[in-house]
Amino acid sequence: MPRELFLYNTLTRTKEKFEPLNPPHVGLYVCGPTVYSDPHLGHARPAVTFDVLFRYLKHLGYKVRYVRNITDVGHLEDEVAGEGEDRIQKKARLEQLEPMEVVQHYINRYHHFMDMLGILQPSIEPHASGHIIEQQQLIKIIIDKGFAYVVNGSVYFDLKKYNDQFGYGALSGRNIEDMLNNTRELEGQDEKRYPLDFALWKKADSTHIMHWPSLWSEGFPGWHLECSSMGMKYLGEQFDIHGGGMDLIFPHHECELAQSTVVTGRPPVRYWMHNNMITINGQKMARSKNNFITLEELFTGKNALLEKAFSPMTIRFYMLQAHYTSPVDFSNDALKAAEQGLNRLMKGLSLLPKLKPSASSTVDVITLRENAYKALSDDLNCPVLLGNLFEGVRIINSVIDRKETINKEDLESLTEFMRTFTHDLLGLAPEENGRSNDNELLDKVVKLLLQQRQEAKARKDYAASDHIRKQLASLGIQVMDTKDGAVWEME
Repeated sequence: MPRELFLYNTLTRTKEKFEPLNPPHVGLYVCGPTVYSDPHLGHARPAVTFDVLFRYLKHLGYKVRYVRNITDVGHLEDEVAGEGEDRIQKKARLEQLEPMEVVQHYINRYHHFMDMLGILQPSIEPHASGHIIEQQQLIKIIIDKGFAYVVNGSVYFDLKKYNDQFGYGALSGRNIEDMLNNTRELEGQDEKRYPLDFALWKKADSTHIMHWPSLWSEGFPGWHLECSSMGMKYLGEQFDIHGGGMDLIFPHHECELAQSTVVTGRPPVRYWMHNNMITINGQKMARSKNNFITLEELFTGKNALLEKAFSPMTIRFYMLQAHYTSPVDFSNDALKAAEQGLNRLMKGLSLLPKLKPSASSTVDVITLRENAYKALSDDLNCPVLLGNLFEGVRIINSVIDRKETINKEDLESLTEFMRTFTHDLLGLAPEENGRSNDNELLDKVVKLLLQQRQEAKARKDYAASDHIRKQLASLGIQVMDTKDGAVWEME
């Protein structure tokens, strides 16, 4: 049996034991990007969060079908009111391209940067535009059940009727009457029966490029409907986990929950999970607020807010230092601290082959490993897990310094623990771009200097030996003398 796993469920606002509907199978759906621009730091957070969940579920022995969609139609500029121009169409119009040219370009860019971050590919990556028929079928069911109505070729979900029968606002905790009082009148809302009703299908006007024939009009689907249809198609009428950023709780996931409940007569998802936001100076990172840093800018340093470039693994480590339900505020100092922490962790792993087993052990690897499992099983508590990994680094350094001993069995266990939790579960690995070559070159240069230092010591030229050590220290390279020779690490 897999280890017990507890996850925070947004729907119940409690941490619950995870029990899949059809073990060992697990259905996981995560809302992917709307592909009209480059991914920014805020997009990296859900990618990393649910990548760790995907990795851990598989590690526990579950057979996971991970669906992460691509939104390539229907995401309008005003996503709360469901009004305005389609974001992809707007980009296509401004750049004089076909909408699917925009889509393909930014899908390629998204995949490229996700690969750099070490994000595993999902099992299925469906496109909203490829599931128009399925969406139309759901609309027909909702109309037939009396929860949607047609006006001038557009189809709207009857939110008041749904609220009277099922209750609306379970995910977000919003009260429908309060929302109505705070709703401003918007152009086009006069055709709705109720200001909060949202579109399942929109009739396309003469300027709209992306549209399809339907029973109601030549038009396009509503944003919320897309995830309902793709989730049902690939994971069934009810599945285990639905994830995304907390900014999607309302209106997107709230409306998705309502639609799917009408279609099937029951809640579609057992566990709703939401990661918190990346902020800059306390403000949510968002392209609409011109308050963002793209991943490319982070990796190249080409942004006025950045003091330097940061590697993809540094960004991943930066995300993992905070629990996924906690906000993370951007700062150069935080990124530099993450870089130092990552270097320390990777340096510790690189020293594992240099450990020499003794006849006995003074270290407790079993407890260390169990504590790591407890951390990850406690709602993916990656900060606590990192603390356990750094305890592993401390043990490694202590054994190298001969302050503690480790026998062969415990060394094998420690090696497996460090590599499994660092590489396989947290997805942290040595950089696979040009930086790894730089590190290899740096290692060769430092070793050459250490050899010269050793030769100086051998001829009792201690002034030269100390000079080399001090010069390396001034560059942030710490030299440690051990019984087996000098070793070095970045401070």
